[in-house]
Amino acid sequence: MKLHEYQSKRIFAEYGIPIPKGNIATTAAEARQIAKQLGGSVVIKSQVLVGGRGKAGGVKLAKTEEETHKIARQILGMSIKGLIVDKVLVDRAVSIKDEIYVGVTIDRSLQRPVIIASAEGGVEIEEVARKNQDAIIRLPIGRRTGLLDYQARNLAYDLGLRRDFINQFVQILKGLYTAFINSDASLVEINPLAVTEDDRLLAVDGKIVLDDNALFRHPDLAELRDTQEETASERQARQVGISFVKLDGEIGCMVNGAGLAMATMDIIKYYGAEPANFLDIGGGAKANKVATALSIILNDIKVKAVLINIFGGITRCDEVAKGILEALNSMEVTVPMVVRLVGTNEKEGRQILAKAKIPTATTLGEAAQKIVALAKGV
Repeated sequence: MKLHEYQSKRIFAEYGIPIPKGNIATTAAEARQIAKQLGGSVVIKSQVLVGGRGKAGGVKLAKTEEETHKIARQILGMSIKGLIVDKVLVDRAVSIKDEIYVGVTIDRSLQRPVIIASAEGGVEIEEVARKNQDAIIRLPIGRRTGLLDYQARNLAYDLGLRRDFINQFVQILKGLYTAFINSDASLVEINPLAVTEDDRLLAVDGKIVLDDNALFRHPDLAELRDTQEETASERQARQVGISFVKLDGEIGCMVNGAGLAMATMDIIKYYGAEPANFLDIGGGAKANKVATALSIILNDIKVKAVLINIFGGITRCDEVAKGILEALNSMEVTVPMVVRLVGTNEKEGRQILAKAKIPTATTLGEAAQKIVALAKGV
């Protein structure tokens, strides 16, 4: 789950990270009032959860209140990569003489947090990594020790910061790391961390991506979700507890278990077709959940066939079969499907489906071959 810049920076401020003075506006009049309160030049920044806002005209500088009003009117309602701007952040403009990138994420190979930093801030870190790997500094952090002061000081020196910035940088980096841990984030970053003309370090832009699996611990953060960035199918899946990712293939997949879902997608590709989605229906397969999953899959006009792959461990295959039939009775399905049931009461489950003339399979390979053939009209 991504947070907007203004939401991320407010969280940063809670951890002692200095940010520019500013506020959010949903109308041009509100933007002008904020500019009046701040005094002087301001920067008006569209708040949409995509990159490239500046290149799209969604970030502009204004020197007066009237100019703020005019620019805010231009940006509000603008479409940036398909997302409509319904709010802008109006921040006091700052004079920047240098820019640094600093972020915290998880290094899965090391199984620990890692700080990524670069003296080449202000541009996408992926672009820096592509052009100049040596410009990227990676600092793994001990799971038990956390970020230590000497590590933060050494990183400051490695970034070329002057001695009088060291204490500021240590405070900011420790605050960023603490925000990362306390919010169960998968990524926090400041880009850029500005070195201002009056010799301060200031987080003029920020980003936080939260781990969806930990949101139950953070209901306050879960409330910050912007549903505009989700498709209707993603929103529907999230509301009923289904893990769903849309892909570009033609075979819809409904599976219980993330690992089994990945294996199902792999074997569909092996037999010459492409999966249309990753969909993990989770434990159990009640009729309403099966119906929702099928509805999500069939909303994709590219889907030519559906493979249902269920492993009955705690879940009973006969109950799954009943759930599938109830779901099919409640909706119109015009594409072929194959069901593979393995596990508890699998024989009974296949008998129930056979009576309804729904093709079944006993192995994943058999199921994949059948569904690929049906999708190709064989």
